[in-house]
Amino acid sequence: MTNPNNDVVITGVGLVTALGVGGDVHRTALAEGGISPEALSDSERFAPYTVFPLPQIDWSEQIPRRGDQRQMENWQRLGVFSAGLALDDAGFKDDAEACASMDMIVAAGGGERDVAVDTLIVEEGRKRNDREQLLNEKLTTELRPTLFLAQLSNLLAGNISIVHKVTGSSRTLMGEQGAGISAIETAHARLTAGQSTHCLVGGAFVAERQDMLMVMEAVHALARSPLKPFWNEDGSANGMNLGTAGAFLVLETREHAEARGARIYARLDGVLGDRGPREEDRMEQRLARLCDETAPSARSGDTVIFCGATGAPELSRRERQFLSTRYPDSPIRTYGAVFGHSLEAQFTTGLALACLALDQDRPVKPMAQEADPEMANAPKSAIVTTIGHIRGEGVAHLSKLS
Repeated sequence: MTNPNNDVVITGVGLVTALGVGGDVHRTALAEGGISPEALSDSERFAPYTVFPLPQIDWSEQIPRRGDQRQMENWQRLGVFSAGLALDDAGFKDDAEACASMDMIVAAGGGERDVAVDTLIVEEGRKRNDREQLLNEKLTTELRPTLFLAQLSNLLAGNISIVHKVTGSSRTLMGEQGAGISAIETAHARLTAGQSTHCLVGGAFVAERQDMLMVMEAVHALARSPLKPFWNEDGSANGMNLGTAGAFLVLETREHAEARGARIYARLDGVLGDRGPREEDRMEQRLARLCDETAPSARSGDTVIFCGATGAPELSRRERQFLSTRYPDSPIRTYGAVFGHSLEAQFTTGLALACLALDQDRPVKPMAQEADPEMANAPKSAIVTTIGHIRGEGVAHLSKLS
């Protein structure tokens, strides 16, 4: 049974995007603006697609052993690194006892593929008709023996446990944007129910992956015009530009956080996810219910909305139209316009940005050129949304502690 006294608060933020590493660089961007998507993105390496790549990172700052670094792929390194940032920020990094009892929920995609082998199979398949036999031949002779072990999604959680000694319960969720939403929702539910006192939750995604570009292009989701703004004049978007992000948060019950004298960024008042049909107005009906249950009173200019729109043209138009209609006095900040879209890490990235915005007590500058309005006052609460490019919707509401 849920205990109404178990307020959930966020005490640690670990964030890495194409903009840079850590909270300070993102705080500055939120308060001062001036972020240039063109400067952060790469439109040449994977032309005609645009990606927001990894920034310069000294992995040893959070993963000191070279052996640990070598046995991870970049998306795992990024997750372990940003998890370490969150633990540092929350004051847990050197608390072995607290880390040993800390729960962990990770949103992860599949591991990186061996693109050279994929290419070889496709090329050979053009010359032969016995493609099933060809596939078996190449899978048994070309793949390195450790490939499948290295690709396991739950190895991100395993590596966090190894490097940072977070050894409480562990869950790994898969399913693109929905995984990130469910990870936060599950952590919040466990904390409010008294099943946990402190939890590390988040995910990581690296945009510079040919396999992911291929998957997204297969559903015609990717943008092809890097110089266009995120939003068109008709309110639609220009397609998805994949963005690199490692985003982890430390969530605690308020009682647990205050007992140890922790700094609190914000209270996580509610978070819900759902999925279902999107034809006609069924998605909007579902979003309205999620907003009713997570942010029933957030209708004033004191609330900033971090809109996690993917960039999918019609879907993103509907997301923005819904938010503009429901919260006409709340300025929207389209964070995908400057950081790209990070799939499993997208929702947690929005929450991390919202925490930083609420903590520094300054107005948040616009993100999408000529679309996001200015705001006069510092926000007192924030709404974070993410709508998956195929399925899954999530809404969260955060507020400053009074």
